[in-house]
Amino acid sequence: MKRFWKDGDPWIWLTGGTLAVCLIFVAGLVFLITVSGMGIFWPQEILRFTLADGKTVLGSIAQSEPMPKSAKPGSADPGRRIQVKQGNRDQDLNAGVDFVWIDESKITGRDVVPEAVLVERREWGNLFGTIKEVRVDGKPIAQGPEKGLEAILVRMPAARAQADKIESLQKRDIGAVNRSQDRIRLQLKGLALEGTASGPAVDRLQAQMKPLDEQYAQLAQKLTDLRKVKTGTVLFGIEGGKEKELDIENIVRIIEPNRMGLFSKAGCYLSRLWEFLVDDPRESNTEGGVFPAIFGTVMMVLLMSLFVTPLGILAALYLREYAKQGTFVSLVRIAVNNLAGVPSIVFGVFGMGFFIYRIGGSIDRLFFSESLPTPTFGTGGILWASLTLALMTVPVVIVATEEGLAAIPKNLREGSLALGATKWETTWRVILPALAPSILTGLILAMARAAGEVAPLMITGVVKLAPSMPLDGQFPFLHMDRKFMHLGFHIYDVGFQSPNVDAARPMVFTTTLLLLVIVVALNLTAIVLRRRLRRKFQMSAV
Repeated sequence: MKRFWKDGDPWIWLTGGTLAVCLIFVAGLVFLITVSGMGIFWPQEILRFTLADGKTVLGSIAQSEPMPKSAKPGSADPGRRIQVKQGNRDQDLNAGVDFVWIDESKITGRDVVPEAVLVERREWGNLFGTIKEVRVDGKPIAQGPEKGLEAILVRMPAARAQADKIESLQKRDIGAVNRSQDRIRLQLKGLALEGTASGPAVDRLQAQMKPLDEQYAQLAQKLTDLRKVKTGTVLFGIEGGKEKELDIENIVRIIEPNRMGLFSKAGCYLSRLWEFLVDDPRESNTEGGVFPAIFGTVMMVLLMSLFVTPLGILAALYLREYAKQGTFVSLVRIAVNNLAGVPSIVFGVFGMGFFIYRIGGSIDRLFFSESLPTPTFGTGGILWASLTLALMTVPVVIVATEEGLAAIPKNLREGSLALGATKWETTWRVILPALAPSILTGLILAMARAAGEVAPLMITGVVKLAPSMPLDGQFPFLHMDRKFMHLGFHIYDVGFQSPNVDAARPMVFTTTLLLLVIVVALNLTAIVLRRRLRRKFQMSAV
């Protein structure tokens, strides 16, 4: 028995079993997130529930659970209740809610309504009802569910094209004119700060402003004319004997789930999934897509990688190759290791104080004084958020790079020096190429940590909804001062700040799964590159 314990086999089995349990927990968590999140895109059957008091509820079942015992005190079996998504919350602004709980014991009828439709709107969420008629210029052109749906589907492409024209006119054309006008206004303000209220320079800027004002007025009129053009309206009948007339331009998608087959539902599922990946969010981020958050997350991680890689490599090279080993270098290594354990919010506070207020404020005073008191770089932005996360993850890169330097054989350095190479040439041509796999290892760990951080981003540049992305087609194309959206913050905002908790819950799981996929994709890319580099240097050694 003593030999059994001395050999260490029990500890090997213990560590292996612990690893297996951890992997099972991780796999179970990912499975739970996947099942809870990906199901929201599948079209659900629409039912009409008739209650004991004569009221009816039209909607789809969201979930079912045992009735809380507090609802029926003293009852041995309080029964179950179901949560129904009924939509139509704009019909009653005081009590209108998307979801309603129904006691199953109070349900007297549960019927499938073949003609019921689900309408996904640009505003006010989903609408459940039946199509009564389609109107163009106030005149009916189609009546009834079947003909009405055909008329809507025929006109929806034109309605979407109309909405795209309006959005393009607002963001691209009018936005470009606004930026040019703001630029001239700032130049005029700068001249005023210098004491130049009139003169050739002022006259030249005012002359440039006049055609811009005329162009803006023309575009504004064009926008007004476009908004007056209506493709048509749809009159829906909803529960309670009410009616709702809706512009076709306000419809994102309309489906009849009770009449859809398996392949039709699969097509709708893929369409919704694609919309989630490439569209902008709407309805307080509980509907629509998360593309701006995906873009902001990936761009922030890439910028952080560009900042942290040279900083970590240079620090590790100095500590291992150039610095004289002693007490001071040992203290520096201890400090680097301790930095890896500092809470991320501390780095966020440091980034806000040093990068935003100190450096950003100085930049504004030197180069953007005419914009003050409105800050340009003296407020949160993707540049400061990336630098903050670079400082937070630089200890990981330093430690991984130092371990790689320690693993490089000494004879490689000595052989290079013996052939007449200088210390710098040896470092650049021999050490760094052999060090590339270790650098990528540190970068992988840094990206994995940075992609999921939220606390430092909340005070250094992330926002709930960004009107413009940091990278676009407007000069100078890369706008480092802009705020951005992030998947991690999107999860926090939707999960804890949303006014519609029930609608936001599935979106939390879906966005979490998407963040995991992005982190894994970034890591796999770096791992594949690291493996190729290792194979290359192994073949070179042979």
